[in-house]
Amino acid sequence: MIQFPRQSLMLALPAAIFLSTSYTAHAATLPSGLSEQDISTTVEHARSAFNVPGIAVAVVQDGEVVFSRGYGRRTQDSASAPVDGRTLFAIGSNTKEFTTTALAQLVDQGKLGWNDRVIDHMPEFRVADPSITRDFRVSDLLTHHSGMGQGAGDLMLFSHSTFTRPEVLAGLPFMPFTAPFRSEYAYNNLLYVVAGALVERITGQSWEDVVQKRLINTADLPACQSTPPVKGQTNVATGEGESSVLPDKSALRLPAVAPAGSIWCSADGMARWVQTYLNGGRAPNGRQIFSQASRDALWGPHGLLPLPDTADATKTHFRAYGYGWFMEDFFGLKRVWHTGTIGGMVSYVTFLPERRSGIVILTNHDDHAATYAIATTLSSYVATGKSADWVTHFLNEKTARQAANAKKAAESGPGSPAHPFITLSHDAQQDYVGTYRDAWRGPITISRRGSELRMSFSHADGLTGTLSALPHDLFIVRWDNRGQDGEDDSYVQFKRDVSGQVTGIKMQVIGSDFSFDAQDLNPKKVSSSGSERTKTP
Repeated sequence: MIQFPRQSLMLALPAAIFLSTSYTAHAATLPSGLSEQDISTTVEHARSAFNVPGIAVAVVQDGEVVFSRGYGRRTQDSASAPVDGRTLFAIGSNTKEFTTTALAQLVDQGKLGWNDRVIDHMPEFRVADPSITRDFRVSDLLTHHSGMGQGAGDLMLFSHSTFTRPEVLAGLPFMPFTAPFRSEYAYNNLLYVVAGALVERITGQSWEDVVQKRLINTADLPACQSTPPVKGQTNVATGEGESSVLPDKSALRLPAVAPAGSIWCSADGMARWVQTYLNGGRAPNGRQIFSQASRDALWGPHGLLPLPDTADATKTHFRAYGYGWFMEDFFGLKRVWHTGTIGGMVSYVTFLPERRSGIVILTNHDDHAATYAIATTLSSYVATGKSADWVTHFLNEKTARQAANAKKAAESGPGSPAHPFITLSHDAQQDYVGTYRDAWRGPITISRRGSELRMSFSHADGLTGTLSALPHDLFIVRWDNRGQDGEDDSYVQFKRDVSGQVTGIKMQVIGSDFSFDAQDLNPKKVSSSGSERTKTP
């Protein structure tokens, strides 16, 4: 996911920096212009500025892993064990390049073409527009230019979703198009789930098995796996707001989102992945995992993007998306990169191919500013031998944005003097109670618990919250799980017919999390209940 939100302190390097001994430098050394002191000072500055418990960083240069080190701790707990090069982190959307690489293997084998129609391999594939269904190509699954809105369908993938991949595919025809086909960039996880299903259809194996056996195991990526960690695994990071209790393997439910964001990997494992890409698809063990022609196709620009806010400072004149990778010019060099966010963790993988350099950053804090600051700083050192103070830049940007949001909320937000909450009578509340059904997300229940109205989603383990009333049938839902869902509090607008009966709901997230795509919901009221004993989770 991209375009995430952005007192400088000169930090002394802490005495306890935990070094992974998984790899040692051979003939290659750190890239010219980048030193170990630069890396550690930058990481510790960012860790302090953005309150990140733990960070792992690896650097690849000239085919060798020349740096792999952990900083800080594995969890929010101050007594937690230290991070090292083998600590497992959720890499989120950096999973996408594993999915596109699995497709590239099929292209290399002649079983698939990037320009093949999806329906020729998956006849059941459907989107909202029949003409687009007929012309939808494999490449259209990968470039975020489908015409669907940003984050379309994410409510079937995240926010405690229990949907299966077949159920997600069945919901595709209900996802609206908000722009002409192939015309505008809008980040989309849903279609990467389809891409994973396509891998399964052609190979006859699960996406998890294909990625684990044909990519991770074949390339010998240490401490890397296509499924979440389970009880018995010890060197595992915990994301912000997440429980540190790992599930039993027997009870593990594989998420629908897997092909778009489920891999867990260490800095050492991701560094070996970077080596494989820099070497044209050949892993350090000598195995050709995918062809250099496929690597070049994955790294080729297939859809243009807007320039970033930092374009002037980094001398960036274009930005594009390939197949699972972003790319841009950066101080006169090509830069290929991707970020990932899931479960309170953020990752960043970036290459400067002309310098034969690659950098991996893994964190256990839900803050993109930290990873952006570190990646931009270290990439600048590799490209130019110097760097601006990107930590302070992104910290100032984040602080200014938070202040602006707080000011707006205090002056005109829900519950402010301009838009005060109101108290509804029992009878007035009863108008809203009932079951509502959305064509792709399924049932949503409004019930009473004591004096409160409650909202709960089906196909979700815990997406439940309390409704607070504003005038004119407008409410705010505050989700119960503040650690995971607090940023997804949403407006809930009830609709009435000419007789005054409540007929449906429209929603819109209050903040800017595009993965809580409530605006795409259009639930219709299908039943009412006068009981105050309606069950809520």
